[in-house]
Amino acid sequence: MKLDILAVGAHPDDVELSCSGTIAKAVERGKKVGLRELNRVEVRTMGRVENRDAATKAEARRWGV
Repeated sequence: MKLDILAVGAHPDDVELSCSGTIAKAVERGKKVGLRELNRVEVRTMGRVENRDAATKAEARRWGV
């Protein structure tokens, strides 16, 4: 799949926390957006990995990416 934008985050939900508004606007303008998480290591977690993964997938569905 060809993407116009690839948003990269270090951990699950980093992309959502850092640039969700930009992604939402890009999708509204018809851009193809992909999300990529580089790492699943949780040194100091803000929640269980499974919960963060679920939140990431839910946001991706909501944005249509």
